[in-house]
Parts: sequence; structure tokens; C-alpha cells
Amino acid sequence: MNSSTERTPPLQTKLPAVGTTIFTVMSALAAEKGAVNLGQGFPDFDCDPRLIDAVTEAMKAGLNQYPPMPGVPALRAAVAAKMETLYGRTYDAATEITITAGATQAIITAILAAVRPGDEVIVLEPCYDSYVPNIELAGGTVVPVPLVPGSFRPDFAKIAAALTSKTRAIIINSPHNPSATVWSRQDMLSLQELLAPTDVLVISDEVYEHMVFDGQEHQSAARFPGLAARSFIVSSFGKTYHVTGWKVGYVAAPAALTAEFRKVHQFNVFTVNTPVQHGLAAYMADPLPYLQLPAFYQRKRDLFRQGLARTKFKILPSQGSYFQCVDISQVSELDESDFCQWLTREIGVAAIPLSAFYGNGFDQRVVRFCFAKKDETLKAALERLARL
Repeated sequence: MNSSTERTPPLQTKLPAVGTTIFTVMSALAAEKGAVNLGQGFPDFDCDPRLIDAVTEAMKAGLNQYPPMPGVPALRAAVAAKMETLYGRTYDAATEITITAGATQAIITAILAAVRPGDEVIVLEPCYDSYVPNIELAGGTVVPVPLVPGSFRPDFAKIAAALTSKTRAIIINSPHNPSATVWSRQDMLSLQELLAPTDVLVISDEVYEHMVFDGQEHQSAARFPGLAARSFIVSSFGKTYHVTGWKVGYVAAPAALTAEFRKVHQFNVFTVNTPVQHGLAAYMADPLPYLQLPAFYQRKRDLFRQGLARTKFKILPSQGSYFQCVDISQVSELDESDFCQWLTREIGVAAIPLSAFYGNGFDQRVVRFCFAKKDETLKAALERLARL
């Protein structure tokens, strides 16, 4: 084609603040330097072979065409049964459970269904990096409220002060990524009381629901009638069953909210791959894999923390999720981001700076490791970190 006619029209970005994510940067640097990658949050071990077999059987049985838009009925029924058993709330599988292409799709779909231009959405920082761009794509206004620095507890006085007549929703996340804190029953009751006189919706990101440690219970929004009635509850099969690359999750919400969610879902992804849904439904007949998950990850957490105790890191609590945060103040003068790059290059272990989870890049000298790794991976990382 003649170069004078070959012109790509300019496109004004909808997300001017978004560049290459820190996860991409750190994973690339880890690969380049041969570092142990404890940055990005995914397991380096395989899932249960029985789950692979269940999906393979579904494929062989010819279950390879489009499933119903909201998801395979057997899988929705399995999710509803699990939630009723664990959290005591009955969700109608036909009208209140939707299978999604991962939790990240579930979150943006909930936001697109609920948020209109001019609406405000409260996010509690530090937060997972999809929340803010999702709100901006919906034309909403992000209202960041910091969790208490150091403890990462919710500050209900600050949340109350952020509520206005324009507040459409609040996004909460427990167990929390990146801080590994867990909301208590009292936290949930405080939120329920605060929102009771409002029409504010809740998007409750509960993807780490089965990774709560030291005998604590996960306080799902489903346990609290006043929250459940206004909540989109999001979870992830990928996180629970060590198959993050399958990108399958779900949303539980009251029928009226689900109806609006599904309108967007239908034209957003339409539906989610069929054989994996059937395989998950068959696999969920046995609850042991998710019931045993807290003990599985608590052992890894304890192994990792014992090793970190031999370094100058200040080890912060890890109450849930598969993350461990540490304070680097006694180790380095560098800021979080520079420290993570130095750690990857010079020590050979990749971590993620907590400043990446704040809109303003707030730096409190804390970095995050992921311990969803084989024991030998964790031991290799700890051997290198022992040099600190």
C-alpha cells in the first residue's frame, strides 16, 4: 500500500493512566535474571489429576458446544449448595448464580451493570489493580479510601465520610490482596450498619475465601442478610483449585441484581467454556479439596515465615490469601519499587511493591511475596533471601 494512504487513525485512550503493569515488569525481569518468582499470584504446582480427568471426560462426552448463558446448571447448583452449607444463605441456582470467565470478568461486569457516568465507587486502598480501571471504563468516579496503614484494617469513620448521595457501590476484598488481612465478623457488621440507610451496592471480592488461617472463619457477605441483599459476591475456581489459567469464576447476587448482571455478561463474554464447567461440577461433589485448602496453604505460609524469620525483614501478619507482606525498613533505604528490582537482580527473588496497589503510589516500605509455590521453590527463595 502507498505510504501516503496508509494511516492509522488516532485513538484517544480511555485509560490514560494505565501502562505496563508491575506484574508484567517483575515477571519479565525475574525470567531475564533467572530469579525465583514470588511476585505474581499463581501456583507453580499442578491441580488434582481428578479435576483434569473430569474435564477430559466432559470433552470426550461431546460437551463442547455453547452452554446456557448463565452457566451449566449443575455447576450453578453446586455453587449454591456450597454457599448454603458454608454461609447459611440460600441462593437460587437458576436466578442468582452466574458462572463467569474468571473473577476479573465478574468484577468488571458487575461494575458495568451498576455504575453510570457520574456515580461514585469507593475502593479501599491498597486494592487489586483491576478495580480502578473498571470503574473508569464505566464512566464512574473512583473514591479511594485508605485502609489503616500498617494494620490494613478498614477505617469505618473514613468510609462513612466518603459516602455521598452519588455513591453507587463499594468494593471490598477479604481475604485481602495484597495485605493478607481478613475482615472480622465485627467489620462486616459495621459495614452492614453503615450501609443500611443507603442504596449503596457492595461488590465483595472473595476469591481467597478458602484460604483463611489459624482457625478463623471466612466472613462472606452472604452470612449477613443486610449485606447479601445488596451484594455481588465474587469468587474464583482458579484460586481454589490451582487452575488460574482456566479463568472460571462465579457471582452470587439477589435475582434483581443478577438480572442486570446477566444483561451485561451476555454481551460481554456471552458464556464460559463448557467442558471445564462440567468438569468443575463433577469435581465439586467432593467438598474436601476446598475444606482442606486452609491447612494446605497455612503449612506453606508457616514454612515461608520460618525462613523469613532468619532475615532482617519485619514479617507482617498473614491471616488469609496466599500472600505474605514484609516491611523492608531494616533491610534497605530504597523505595519499594526500586527495592523489588534490586531484590530480583541482586538476590534472585521477585516480589511486588505495595505502592503498586495505591492510585497515588503511597510507599510505606512494604513488599508482597506469594507463597503459592512448591516447597522446593519456597526453600530456594529462602536460601537466597537468607543473604539479607
